[in-house]
Amino acid sequence: MDLFSRSWTALRAAVADTADEDFELPSGCAGWLVRDLVCHLVIGAQDVLITLVTPADTEPTVDAVTYWQLAEPPTGEDPPDALVPRLAAAYGEPRRLKFHFDDVGSAAGRAAVLAGPAARVSTRDEVLTVGDYLSAYVLEWSLHHLDLIAHLPSAAQPPTETLAAARALLEKRAGTAFPASFTDADALRVGTGRRTPTAAETAALGDFATRLPLVLG
Repeated sequence: MDLFSRSWTALRAAVADTADEDFELPSGCAGWLVRDLVCHLVIGAQDVLITLVTPADTEPTVDAVTYWQLAEPPTGEDPPDALVPRLAAAYGEPRRLKFHFDDVGSAAGRAAVLAGPAARVSTRDEVLTVGDYLSAYVLEWSLHHLDLIAHLPSAAQPPTETLAAARALLEKRAGTAFPASFTDADALRVGTGRRTPTAAETAALGDFATRLPLVLG
């Protein structure tokens, strides 16, 4: 849960520090601008709030690793994916989007700190503990932090410890470790298809390369 707070706090700070003009730059999410990504983060914060107040009294069906399902690469044509750019554009000025994200994001962060890690919650027709749910989101926030700064070389990087935790979770989901030569950020970007591996990286990946990208949903 501490890693959730660190990753979320760092991501919120990175959004706050993003200049208004940079909201029109591409993000690391294919087809989305930075403003679209931030709008998606608003929705993600709302999901966290909803899940943390949706208790369950049955046994967990997933944990932090199995919460993430392997899916087909997004095309941008699915209704939820296509809706995000329209919502983002409706905010008009970046300051409005920043304000809404900070408002909802702060609430999600406080709710996570107050939640009992052993409590069970329900989301996406699954049941898991709060601790596992928040651990799963360390991967989500770390990936989206990398997406946010994909074309912002001077922006702050995600915390080292949360990148390492996100990589470890992705490796557990894949059932295979990335080569030690990969940095945590490169493992996350290459592993999820955000960057094409170089020839040297493909050689180091071996047979694992044929299973990439790992699209999580």
